[in-house]
Amino acid sequence: MDASDPHADREWRLIREEAWSGPMNMALDDVAAETAAAGGPRTLRVYRWDPGTLSLGYHQDPDTVDWDYCEREGVGVTRRPTGGGGIYHDSDGDISYTIVAPDGELPGDLVESYRRLCTPILDAFDRLGVPARFAETGRPALHKPACYLRELHSAHDVVVPGPDGPRKVSGNAQHRRADAVVQHGSLSYTVRPERHLAVFADPGVDAETFRERVTGIADHADVDRATAVATLESSLRAWADAEAGAWTDAELARARELAAEKYGSEAWTKRRPGER
Repeated sequence: MDASDPHADREWRLIREEAWSGPMNMALDDVAAETAAAGGPRTLRVYRWDPGTLSLGYHQDPDTVDWDYCEREGVGVTRRPTGGGGIYHDSDGDISYTIVAPDGELPGDLVESYRRLCTPILDAFDRLGVPARFAETGRPALHKPACYLRELHSAHDVVVPGPDGPRKVSGNAQHRRADAVVQHGSLSYTVRPERHLAVFADPGVDAETFRERVTGIADHADVDRATAVATLESSLRAWADAEAGAWTDAELARARELAAEKYGSEAWTKRRPGER
């Protein structure tokens, strides 16, 4: 990170890729925000979802989910504190990250904030040889409950040019608390259209159409998943001049509490729009 950047003199830690359940991943984001707001290190983390998980947007109707399929196939379901549509996070095909910092250290303008926090994400794609960029032109929504099939947004959707138009390779979202900003996102490494679609009730989209709208790193670069993860971690670390870090015992205990009481509860996951 450039010395003139306002984050350059802050303490950042990078927590390298770990595998957690959906509720734990959401809880750890909350805990990282609490730590940053209390004057502790800002957090960069990379993670995978074990088991593969459907994460619902904050306002998403639970009736859009095929609950029987998810239970039968062992797909976890949780709800994010961020908006947007649902995302199926495949254990192997998805690479996820989170950036957390105190609220006062980031731009108040949402678009500017996305541009700043997505800098290491675009850098990772560039290092991998994937011609990714922010979406510039929209495409009509095909299935609004599915994040990757919604209308493209230039502020936070990252795409790769395709023969039939831009294909989404990364989605990013922010949650602004009173004391901290949490940005999390997913980079597709490989895409399993059938699985992505089957978690939704009546998506009305076939696998071929899904492929025309979504792509993965492996479609554009001859790299294995471990290399893609390491590249993302390197880009994040360089961007913030971060030190290697780890969760404290207290943070993990707090996260397990939040996972059990909130993010893993039916009251949270199956809440309906407008409910608190």
